[in-house]
Amino acid sequence: MMNSKEILMVADAVSNEKGVSREVIFDAVETALATATRKRFGDEDVRCRVAVDRKTGEYESFRYWDVVAEEDFEDPAHQMTLEQAQEKDPSLEVGGIWEEKIDNEEFGRIAAQTAKQVIVQRVREAERDLVVAEYQDRVGELVSGTVKKVTRESVIVDLGGNAEALLPRDQMIPRESFRIGDRLRALLMDVTNEQRGPQLLLSRTDPRMLIELFKIEVPEISEEVIEIRAAARDPGSRAKIVVSTNDGRIDPVGACVGMRGSRVQVVSNELANERIDIILWDDNPAQLVINAMAPAEVASIVMDEDSHTMDVAGEEDNLAQAIGRSGQNVRLSAELTGWAINVMSVDEANKKQEKEAASFIDTFMEQLGVDEDVAEVLVAEGFTSLEEVAYVPLDEILSIDGFDEDIANELRNRAKDALLTQAIASEEGLSSANVAADLLNMEGMDDKLALALAKKEILNMEDLAEQSIDELMDIEGMDEERAGQLIMTARAPWFEEDAG
Repeated sequence: MMNSKEILMVADAVSNEKGVSREVIFDAVETALATATRKRFGDEDVRCRVAVDRKTGEYESFRYWDVVAEEDFEDPAHQMTLEQAQEKDPSLEVGGIWEEKIDNEEFGRIAAQTAKQVIVQRVREAERDLVVAEYQDRVGELVSGTVKKVTRESVIVDLGGNAEALLPRDQMIPRESFRIGDRLRALLMDVTNEQRGPQLLLSRTDPRMLIELFKIEVPEISEEVIEIRAAARDPGSRAKIVVSTNDGRIDPVGACVGMRGSRVQVVSNELANERIDIILWDDNPAQLVINAMAPAEVASIVMDEDSHTMDVAGEEDNLAQAIGRSGQNVRLSAELTGWAINVMSVDEANKKQEKEAASFIDTFMEQLGVDEDVAEVLVAEGFTSLEEVAYVPLDEILSIDGFDEDIANELRNRAKDALLTQAIASEEGLSSANVAADLLNMEGMDDKLALALAKKEILNMEDLAEQSIDELMDIEGMDEERAGQLIMTARAPWFEEDAG
């Protein structure tokens, strides 16, 4: 049997050894003693409570009942009517608890076994909470550990302090292998508190790992003199980072490369010799893309802000380098800059521009009622839409050679009339097509798109919700991402119905 002093000793010993609070241990002892006390009552499912004095180790045992109204009385082992309760204590009300002291159960072998099981369980829970608390705020940071176990699906890493992390195979650099006992560094990607224990998920492929490694190697980054604006990786093969500085005396690219490449080489070695391009940030998106495409040389670049794409032209003998092996260079550059990049030869770019220019010229001749020479001048000056002619500052049109104020105002008025005519025609088309209001008012919808959908007999959100991405791809200006967003927006009411 265990006396009161021994209970205190156990609480202190386990608390110190496992790093959990004495309160957790006392709770476990109280639960074990309450379980042993209940067994004294045989099969009757009574309610017991044991209170251990935290200073002396002495304990008291109680049995308790819920106070219920007469009509709710069902279980005499758990409940007591209001009348019965008030005979014992007139101040008791429905919803209260009547408690009476009972003899203590000795802390014998069975109670000690139960206490041990409860303590082990509580200690595990407390350790789990400690691990989660320690690592919850470290998501996105680098952690180091020792390989504890290697399976086909993952590597288990011991981070120390009872913390284990999981490095899934798909978060490892291709062709990378580890053996038990190896030291490794990885990015803490996520922390989840699951029933079977905390899950610390690691990644060695996340672009953030690249950034964190440079923070270690380049003091100017941790001192915030140099900023890494973006990073993109093809893990184990090639990576790109964009850097900038707020100090004109510092070369951010040179600082990241280091003397004779010493700094970038350390990072590369950690990532299985990943080749790393360090690119200078530029506020001009076109120049940023040109920088990102290096070492490939860009002959010309055309931006389309509406579709967020850039047509990048290079000389024929430079195209392979611009695109990169399996499209690697252009893919990483697009990921890094956030722009969709189309790489083409100079000849292809010229043909595309000529085709687009011809289209703009035809539009201006038809919609503005001007001859080919005037239309060509407008296109040559960079005008590509009726909206631009109608609403750019008057000075921009007046700056064109041979255009006086009368001509500029006439062109603007004709452009506004053409736009108004288009808008009226569009509204008439939508009403005659019986397009439903829910489709017209849907997020991401415009009249032009609604008309295009109506031609495919998609007249309301329900019709759109039943479409697949492929079925919308023949609509002018449509891409897979936009098609997917439109369909999911149209399907939103389905999920709301399911949730309801």
